[in-house]
Amino acid sequence: MSKLFPKSANRLPLQILLYLFVLGGIAMAGINYYATNKWANVGYAPVQPVPYSHKLHAGQLGIDCRYCHSNVEKSGFANLPTAQTCMNCHSQVKADSPLLAVVRQSYETGAAVPWVQIHMTPDYVYFNHSVHVTRGISCVDCHGRIDQMEIVAQDKSLTMGFCLECHRAPEEHLRDLRDPAQTVTRLDWIHPGGEKGQADQGVKLIQANKIAPPTSCSGCHR
Repeated sequence: MSKLFPKSANRLPLQILLYLFVLGGIAMAGINYYATNKWANVGYAPVQPVPYSHKLHAGQLGIDCRYCHSNVEKSGFANLPTAQTCMNCHSQVKADSPLLAVVRQSYETGAAVPWVQIHMTPDYVYFNHSVHVTRGISCVDCHGRIDQMEIVAQDKSLTMGFCLECHRAPEEHLRDLRDPAQTVTRLDWIHPGGEKGQADQGVKLIQANKIAPPTSCSGCHR
């Protein structure tokens, strides 16, 4: 047998294991980079250029989410507020605050406020914000209790599994937008009938509005 195989063949098993280890590491790195979203981690709370408190504005003052994120019902993308939106109030309220220097500069120059986006999806995922909001999916279902956050952080994973849970059972989340109390921006609203009342209402809304969330790959990966 020694004549059939050179001594170097004794190193083959170790070399094969080493190659498999390296190959596995490369594969895992590729999956981590291309198949996951580093911004989708629960707890992700980047430092913003302006220390904005949602707890104060949306919670204590009761400002509707749509005042700052004005296109959520019309666009596939939930727009970030412009300096003009901020200055509608802050031209008079705390107009000289040093914390608002970036906003004032943006307002004067026209350059966008460099907000750091928190909630994102990978490039290979199709998501239309307006479709969800206009069907009765509340902000709280994906973003959590924003109105209680001093500093906004990622509250939900926004993974494919998270989305599919809702798509497979939309009745657990749908609100009746004909009822003023059920507006999607009422983050503290809970159906008075509990989970059963919510589910019964959701089933009726699915039938009335012909809601059929896709669960196939082509629904979100186009």
